[in-house]
Amino acid sequence: MVPKISTLSGYLHEYQKSVANPIGFWSNIAESFHWRKKWDEVLKWDFNSPNVEWFKGGKLNITENIFERHLFSRYDQVALVWEPNDPSEKHREYTYGELFSEVKSFANVLRSHAVRKGDRVAIYLPMVPELVIAMLACARIGAIHSVIFAGFSANAIAERVEDASAKIMITSDGGYRGNKILNLKDTVDEALKSCTSVQSNIVVKRTNQDVAWKNDFDYWWHDEVDKVMDEAPAEILDAEDPLFILYTSGSTGKPKGVLHTTGGYMVYSAYTFKNVFQYSSGDIYFCAADIGWITGHSYIVYGPLLEGATTVMFEGIPSFPNPGRYWDIIKKHDVNQFYTSPTAIRSLMAEGQQWIEDVEMPSLRVLGTVGEPINEEAWHWYHDHVGGNKCPIVDTWWQTETGGIMISPIAGVIPTKPAFASLPLPGIQPVIVDNEGNKLCGKSVEGNLCVQFPWPGIARTLWGDHERYIDSYFNQYKGLYFTGDGVKRDEDGYYRILGRMDDVINVSGHRLGTAEIENAINEHPLVSESAVIGYPHEIKGKGIYAYVVCNDIPSDSGEELKNSIRKGVSKMISPIARPDKILFVQDLPKTRSGKIMRRILRKIAEHNEDYGDTSTLTNPDIVNDIVKAAKLLK
Repeated sequence: MVPKISTLSGYLHEYQKSVANPIGFWSNIAESFHWRKKWDEVLKWDFNSPNVEWFKGGKLNITENIFERHLFSRYDQVALVWEPNDPSEKHREYTYGELFSEVKSFANVLRSHAVRKGDRVAIYLPMVPELVIAMLACARIGAIHSVIFAGFSANAIAERVEDASAKIMITSDGGYRGNKILNLKDTVDEALKSCTSVQSNIVVKRTNQDVAWKNDFDYWWHDEVDKVMDEAPAEILDAEDPLFILYTSGSTGKPKGVLHTTGGYMVYSAYTFKNVFQYSSGDIYFCAADIGWITGHSYIVYGPLLEGATTVMFEGIPSFPNPGRYWDIIKKHDVNQFYTSPTAIRSLMAEGQQWIEDVEMPSLRVLGTVGEPINEEAWHWYHDHVGGNKCPIVDTWWQTETGGIMISPIAGVIPTKPAFASLPLPGIQPVIVDNEGNKLCGKSVEGNLCVQFPWPGIARTLWGDHERYIDSYFNQYKGLYFTGDGVKRDEDGYYRILGRMDDVINVSGHRLGTAEIENAINEHPLVSESAVIGYPHEIKGKGIYAYVVCNDIPSDSGEELKNSIRKGVSKMISPIARPDKILFVQDLPKTRSGKIMRRILRKIAEHNEDYGDTSTLTNPDIVNDIVKAAKLLK
């Protein structure tokens, strides 16, 4: 199994070893996996081309490392716990043996639909076990899965399916989300009208609602599984063969199809999972993310299952049937590690203390956050009320493109500091550069976050567009991978992520991170959430525009509250960081993963009415409400 760091001195030793001899470091970790043929070369790379190849010439199948590798020791152990949207519906559990059987059966279904190694399979499913089964079945036969979040519009689905030239679509009749029933099949039918590559559509029965049906194109999952055997040999792949494509929004243009390959991603997702969360055999781990995003790929499916863990997946939302749902799941399954987003934490904070104050969760040992920097108020609430002042918080920084966590505390090993992602994991060599690409050495520096040496989980390209890959990550600073994020390194050497560089505002020559300003605003007792963007200012160049969600929006102009917020920001950061404009809003435009769509907020601030596709938002109607309010703002 992957080695686990358990002490601070152990971390320091491993980190120094990983920097001094990264080839030997990653080779040693990779040795703990099952390879059909060992690699010829650990790493071949050039960030100027760019080209990265890990474990070149190695032969393997990632599902053999999940199933066959654990067959004798974990056959009867629970691998997957599925918690449904409605708590009155019984949860399901799959042992490693049962999950293996399901994966092999569906692998044969895919083969019966002429899916072969290298073919792309699009998956548009709610958070049901069949989603995990479909992903692993693709990996079993060497097909490339492309999971599309089951909240995207027909247009967004079509764009992704066509770009990947997917051969098969996998969807469901519908899905449950809180008190809503989603009609996924109709959305897929609309999307596939413009997709020429898809040859058949396999449908999971989840909600039992009536759906349109096209014979010889639509097939029920359960009918197809009944036709096949549950023995399916694994396709032997090269370490650099593609594993999956996952689309992420670009700042401009169409979505980017981030491509991850098999060997390196396997090694990195497993290593980071075990170490960051300090997973031990027998633990129950719960990541509340959606598998439609990279967090679900790496830290619900691949990382945990590669380490023989019991992983919990949740179909619903944290506020249904009440805001205590997460805590109920943690108590019910004796969860040891819990991983969620700052947005979810802030939303639960806003619901009041009554849902958490009398809750006992003695099994919890580790808390984690992902998706954005966590503000200090939310950090303390999470630590004090959810963790009972005893659980370390791993504030993880990483990206779809990195494949796994890059900068984070190791739970109980690296001391934590609120709002700081802390230190790089072993094998990660971050550098901070100024706008000209000069490296900023030492402590107490701020600039652009780059990485100077490859790690096994790095995305290899963007599907069908290597030039865009180069432009997005390697052209800004030669010889470096540019993350697109701003960062501050403090006097302790800890890293604080300031947000996307287009979320760093240059006000009168002063660079201000939006995350830092938002943190200061959110400290105000009447504020529940905020989003800060830069807007054109005729004197300063860029002004600071704050969209603020309050527990109770002022009935008047709110000038007194605005002044109070500005004073708080001045006190916490500097008078330079005081928002020029403050707009009180009912909510912020967010994706289903909880990401605030600051692109839309910038357009509103600039009076640009080209907001783009808002159908992928969880609350698209809020955009019009914000636009109306913004027009009244002086």
